[in-house]
Amino acid sequence: MNKHWRTEQDQDGIIWLHFNQADSSTNVLTVEALEELDATLIEIEQANPTGLIICSDKPSGFIAGADVNAFSRITDVDEARQQMRQAHAIFDRVERLKCPTVAMIHGFCLGGGTELALACRYRVCRNDPRTRIGLPEVRLGIFPGFGGTVRSTRLIGHLPALNIMLSGRALSGSAARRVGLVDMSVPERQLKVAARHMIMTQPRPHQPTWLQRLPGNGLLRPLVSYFLKKQVAKLANPAHYPAPYVLIKHWRKQANHPKAMFTSEAEEVAKLISSDTAQNLIRIFLLQDQLKAEGRRSDFKATHVHVIGGGIMGGDIAAWCALQGMHVTLQDRAPEFLSQAMGRAHSLFKKKLKKPLLVRDALDRLMPDCKATGVPKADVVIEAIFENTEAKQALYAQLEPRLKEGALLCTNTSSIPLEVLNSSLKNPQRLVGLHFFNPVAKMQLVEIVSATNTDPDTAQQAAAFAKQIGHLPLPVKSSPGFLVNRILMPYLLEAIVLLESGVSGPAIDQAATDFGMPMGPIELADTVGLDICLAVADKLAESLPVKVPERLRSMVSEGKLGRKSGQGFYPYSKGKAQKVVVTEGANVLPGLADRMIMRMLNEAVACLHEGIVSDADLLDAGVVVGTGFAPFRGGPMHYISSEGKEQMQSRIQTLGSEADAGWIEVFKG
Repeated sequence: MNKHWRTEQDQDGIIWLHFNQADSSTNVLTVEALEELDATLIEIEQANPTGLIICSDKPSGFIAGADVNAFSRITDVDEARQQMRQAHAIFDRVERLKCPTVAMIHGFCLGGGTELALACRYRVCRNDPRTRIGLPEVRLGIFPGFGGTVRSTRLIGHLPALNIMLSGRALSGSAARRVGLVDMSVPERQLKVAARHMIMTQPRPHQPTWLQRLPGNGLLRPLVSYFLKKQVAKLANPAHYPAPYVLIKHWRKQANHPKAMFTSEAEEVAKLISSDTAQNLIRIFLLQDQLKAEGRRSDFKATHVHVIGGGIMGGDIAAWCALQGMHVTLQDRAPEFLSQAMGRAHSLFKKKLKKPLLVRDALDRLMPDCKATGVPKADVVIEAIFENTEAKQALYAQLEPRLKEGALLCTNTSSIPLEVLNSSLKNPQRLVGLHFFNPVAKMQLVEIVSATNTDPDTAQQAAAFAKQIGHLPLPVKSSPGFLVNRILMPYLLEAIVLLESGVSGPAIDQAATDFGMPMGPIELADTVGLDICLAVADKLAESLPVKVPERLRSMVSEGKLGRKSGQGFYPYSKGKAQKVVVTEGANVLPGLADRMIMRMLNEAVACLHEGIVSDADLLDAGVVVGTGFAPFRGGPMHYISSEGKEQMQSRIQTLGSEADAGWIEVFKG
């Protein structure tokens, strides 16, 4: 009796192979599921059907990929190599079937799911926004290992396939059709008909043009590889993220030699997946799943959202909610702020939705609302006005009597404790923090902030709402700076102190990016806004031993606010920092990265001790997603554990008089 796969044969002799993984809402290619697939394929071979259509019974999609949990348990290269070879053998069995085969795709088709689809002769997909097809393995520190490097380059040509694998991006159904990754992209009502049509008519399978095949020529591959590495180097440091460079080398040496390429693929992916980098990236992926699980603790669903505050943050929150299909009303006292917010929303919709009709529909869902008529109708009301306690409390006094029963009242405060804000409410337990990060469309994390008297059910509903709009909810305790700002701000301030002491901004930023941060702290401060940095730092200084550098205060008083004003620690031209590039091989002061990174680690340990988050895993997830802390290191607490507390103490002590004793005491805990 099959557990995950079942077959049915129709009147035309076509076998429909349904994947419905037991005890899971999503199809994943576990070892057990693959072994059962292999046994089922043997039975199908013997049945000699007219054709085979592989489909999914899960509403969420076709196949989300291989079993990442199993990847995290791999202990050595031999074990990993064996898993790759087993998958190769099973997918080869699909490819060798005498009858025509079709992968019928809807929703997510990623990683190993796409590689299984590539083993079929044809692919058809549902043409709707939820269909996403791709090979994102590079984001886990590996590259496709189930035959994907061979079959993708053979199907759509070398550069298109390499672009998909190196970027890790997922394609829509129509985009996949344009590049030849799928043969047909059709509406849902026609999907089964399209799959049957491919079996019954057996058209010639897609083949790349000669121009798409040309880069695979042995004489051209070294030159193509050189340019590919130059492009990748703009985004990924080979010392931190080796996978894309190994993929390019694998392709350069083996392209157009399928047997050798299969062997090389299994070998290279096995080495990568066993490395610390891949294991740490897999850890972060699984921790993000843990954040998603926080949003599944409640079945709360919102249809109408009311946002108060038409500034950059409030306007962008409103636009994002409308993009996710909700009806949104946006309130502000100043009509010009609403006009600017609508303009930014229009730009976001055009970028994300592409099609004019979809852009129009999204704009129709976002309504300016100076008179606050949307408040009584809203399932979620989000306050996103300026950081002033009295102004927020006065607003809540107006809102509370008008809220419908069961509506969430949320604040986007970045630093004010909720116990202070909710003291003006008749029902203080209903206020919950919903702290977004800028830019809302790119920063996935949302801190779900609870005061000591916040209703736990309300906090879970807020987490469910964050997940509903495609963000990752992180439950945190109300405390100055919450988690992300509490950890990030000492790092930024330490960088400014170094700047005051005469270290150049580019050298400071270079030290941080050499450690693995996606952006240096000086440029990051400019990007966040120096006025915002100062406001958060001043709030933290009220209750924590935080010293605000005079350089920061003077910059703000001079109106030099960073990127948004065109001048901060760096001048900006067309939004790009104009700074002297630190030459390769230049001497960066010893301990420069430690001076900044240790500040982050110190605050991370303090936050864990104070219970700002419930455990070290959630802290690591929040800090990596919220600050960009070097993902390949697995998060700050994991980094401390892997390096060792004694080693950390020693590194702090080498900083000399600049390191206060409080740091060392924290690591002793």
